Amino acid sequence: RREPSLAQLEILCKQLYETTDTTTRLQAEKALVEFTNSPDCLSKCQLLLESGSSSYSQLLAATCLSKLVSRTSNPLPLEQRIDIRNYVLNYLATRPKLAAFVTQALIQLYARITKLGWFDCQKEDYIFRNVIVDVTRFLQDSVEHCIIGVTILSQLTNEINQADSTHPLTKHRKIASSFRDSSLFDIFTLSCNLLKQASGKNLNLNDESQHGLLMQLLKLAHNCLNFDFIGTSTDESSDDLCTVQIPTSWRSAFLDSSTLQLFFDLYHSIPPSLSPLVLSCLVQIASVRRSLFNNAERAKFLSHLVDGVKRILENPQSLSDPNNYHEFCRLLARLKSNYQLGELVKVENYPEVIRLIANFTVTSLQHWEFAPNSVHYLLSLWQRLAASVPYVKATEPHMLETYTPEVTKAYITSRLESIHIILRDGLEDPLDDAGLVQQQLDQLSTIGRCEYEKTCALLVQLFDQSAQSYQELLQSTNSSTMDIAVQEGRLTWLVYIIGAVIGGRVSFASTDEQDAMDGELVCRVLQLMNLTDSRLAQAGNEKLELAMLSFFEQFRKIYIGDQVQKSSKLYRRLSEVLGLNDETMVLSVFIGKIITNLKYWGQCEPITSKTLHSVRKLVKLSAVQFMLNNHTSEHFSFLGVNNQANLSDMRCRTTFYTALGRLLMVDLGEDEDQFEQFMLPLTAAFEAIAQMFSTNTFNEQEAKRTLVGLVRDLRGIAFAFNAKTSFMMLFDWIYPSYMPILQRAIELWYHVPACTTPVLKLMAELVHNRSQRLQFDVSSPNGILLFRETSKMITTYGNRILTLGELPKDQVYALKLKGISICFSMLKAVLSGNYVNFGVFRLYGDDALDNALQTFIKLLLSIPHSDLLDYPKLSQSYYSLLEVLTQDHMNFIASLEPHVVMYILSSISEGLTALDTMVCTGCCSSLDHIVTYLFKQLSRSTKKRAAPMAQESDRFLHIMQQHPEMIQQMLSTVLNIIIFEDCRNQWSMSRPLLGLILLNEKYFADLRNSIVNSQPPEKQQAMHLCFENLMEGIERNLLTKNRDRFTQNLSVFRREVNDSMKNSTYGVNSNDMMS
Repeated sequence: RREPSLAQLEILCKQLYETTDTTTRLQAEKALVEFTNSPDCLSKCQLLLESGSSSYSQLLAATCLSKLVSRTSNPLPLEQRIDIRNYVLNYLATRPKLAAFVTQALIQLYARITKLGWFDCQKEDYIFRNVIVDVTRFLQDSVEHCIIGVTILSQLTNEINQADSTHPLTKHRKIASSFRDSSLFDIFTLSCNLLKQASGKNLNLNDESQHGLLMQLLKLAHNCLNFDFIGTSTDESSDDLCTVQIPTSWRSAFLDSSTLQLFFDLYHSIPPSLSPLVLSCLVQIASVRRSLFNNAERAKFLSHLVDGVKRILENPQSLSDPNNYHEFCRLLARLKSNYQLGELVKVENYPEVIRLIANFTVTSLQHWEFAPNSVHYLLSLWQRLAASVPYVKATEPHMLETYTPEVTKAYITSRLESIHIILRDGLEDPLDDAGLVQQQLDQLSTIGRCEYEKTCALLVQLFDQSAQSYQELLQSTNSSTMDIAVQEGRLTWLVYIIGAVIGGRVSFASTDEQDAMDGELVCRVLQLMNLTDSRLAQAGNEKLELAMLSFFEQFRKIYIGDQVQKSSKLYRRLSEVLGLNDETMVLSVFIGKIITNLKYWGQCEPITSKTLHSVRKLVKLSAVQFMLNNHTSEHFSFLGVNNQANLSDMRCRTTFYTALGRLLMVDLGEDEDQFEQFMLPLTAAFEAIAQMFSTNTFNEQEAKRTLVGLVRDLRGIAFAFNAKTSFMMLFDWIYPSYMPILQRAIELWYHVPACTTPVLKLMAELVHNRSQRLQFDVSSPNGILLFRETSKMITTYGNRILTLGELPKDQVYALKLKGISICFSMLKAVLSGNYVNFGVFRLYGDDALDNALQTFIKLLLSIPHSDLLDYPKLSQSYYSLLEVLTQDHMNFIASLEPHVVMYILSSISEGLTALDTMVCTGCCSSLDHIVTYLFKQLSRSTKKRAAPMAQESDRFLHIMQQHPEMIQQMLSTVLNIIIFEDCRNQWSMSRPLLGLILLNEKYFADLRNSIVNSQPPEKQQAMHLCFENLMEGIERNLLTKNRDRFTQNLSVFRREVNDSMKNSTYGVNSNDMMS
């Protein structure tokens, strides 16, 4: 192929970024990907930057260069990287008016080169570390240049702070720690000084470039404060890790109140569009670790902080901007997450500040439609304040008993008042976001328990009003549906809130009076439930039902179980009002509710699945017996085969039958009649399908529905039956009568995943020897017969699914890989179940085992390597199956064709570095079995009177000798992971390593020397000694005793190597952080 010329490259770039025609764009993308992989890409990129006429070609050049400098295999030499860096800096300095996205891409390139070359030396000098010098010349020039300089620092801080998946985490942490110790504080100080200069001048912020400069400076300060100083915050999204681990060497900046003052002053002097960034910086400053200060310093710092907050609350104009408001709410939450209530009440203006915060919170809650995502932070502040009340020792008043009830009241009343507006204007209902509601209710449960009498009185009053209006509306003939909906909405919120405050009961702090108040609330909810249940035949409200289930869950947690006093005042109130004397009677009400829900709400997935969760916890009540005897669609509509439902909507049936199966097992014993009785509805369904299959013309839709429902039900039962007696009853029921029906379904509908997935999953469950439930008698051939059925199903499905041909990328998992993955799990379960002797098959000329294994190979070869690791479920099922095959069927693996053996080995090689520990451990284990097999065969071939080698082992040895690089590559990978990475499964890694070393002693010696030589000169001796000790006392065999010794040596080796590398000149300077 000819390389594209510059002009062609420019056209391709234009097509890639501008065309709306998908095919043209895809072709351009393909051509450009080929270009980035071509050998002269580097020189072409420079030409594009020099003489390219469009911004797009400059962008392409910058992104290509970023890829080139980032690649781990065949990296660019140091000289070239230095040239690229200098070129980029000059390019940016001479062209300050580039398109924004080009500047951005070039700065990104500079940051990437600097990060990856952080430890590169040239003539004793760390060549990429003089960052501030690089930037100074930009800062002394025009505003445009200043912006570029500041952006470079900002982007670099960001780049160094972010781990990427292609380089090991330990390398990332070393660079980040070194950057933190050598440069970060200087960069932060620089940003604060530039901000001071900027705020000192009267900035003309209508001037776009000055506005841009200020924004970049604030981003830079924020990136410095947001740096992951000690490598703990792997997850950016969680806001609960509220401590910023500022190094001790930064103390001066925070003891000096001018830093804090600078940001508060900026907030008041710059336009609202930039102030959210200032507040973000303040949030980080407010969260500086407590141990940076002594008590007096901390009190002084807190006092400045509270003053700044007070000033913002007294001049709240800018808070009408939602972004400002959000960041300010975060700042308020940090006041309590980082300081104790005892410290806050001692601040000079505390009474005034807590009044302002309470008013701000109440106003915010009343305007519920404004910035709903910020409410979380305000509630979290009050939750933490309320939770501290019992522990505060300070003599100064905290005044929370005055303000907390106001917050509780504002939250409850504003939720109720929102209902009418949401319904009238068709707005989004917050109740639809279950996660958000749950989070707010958890917070309210603590807030509402502060001054609980006031909370209860308010709830009783509001509930009685709504319940009475609701009842009147239902009795009246001409009430509008809108009015009914409003009252149902209000009651839904009230039921949720009552559940939450009951769930907030803390055993040690509760009094009898409070339990009696809980009783008042519970009575009301149960009376409302009787009213709504009586109307279900005509109409019901899904949200109200979900609120009831949430209430039951909270009630069960607090008031049902051994730890509850039977004489609790709550039950006294329940027996007075409703005649429910103890928890058994209340449980019967629950079960009645469960049955009502399954009966009337069968079509509603959320209610059904939540209800079924409750079933698992309850047994032995008369109502449960009703379910065991009447699990048919006339009683429970979700078991029906109606034609509206979607095939995949039947998932909750498995849960239902798992619950029923467990309930049945409680008293089943060996009672076959009871089992037959229980299975009647399923027997009838199987007979119906058999009847359909026997005629040529049958309604395919109906057959599919009946079948999918049935196999989902059966899988639920099979999962629950984990004891031998009950499982054998199920096995005899299904085999041999109904197996052919499952096989026929796979033949007919192999291309419809909605049908095959449930059938394959059922089969995988049946062959799974869970808790040793599959134990056949000595004279029973059932184990072998069951394997034949498994083999038949895998072969039938496998051969048919391979006829589908090429599938689009977005459908390949659903249509093909998911089914294959279940087949792999099924094969793994049956091969490792220990109820079949696999030697029998070859002995009697039965090809069931061969067929299954050959199908496995065909399926495997149809999957590209990348897919094996991209789909987590597929990789787990493949690698665990491979582990069993290499352990028990190595002769089969050895007999495979060379290309198949290479495919399997390279899949192991790639899996060794997978992120999923299960996959990685499975690979180590498989590799260990293969290496041990090889080692044994080699030892055998060198013995004098060796028995002639089996043909397959001979071939396998031959393949391995022709491709030594495969095993050597894995030796190098395992060793590198153990030495340089955060190795989470050291024991597993150690097992194959000994065999790998013994098979490749010469290669191991070379590898060792290259690792030793890569160390700084003063470390080489120590590293050499580590390797000596690793092989100390190790013999040339793979006996268990020798392996265990090696594993012990290895953990000492890893510790010593890590210590040696830590203390080296480029290691982490750990003393600074801890002091």
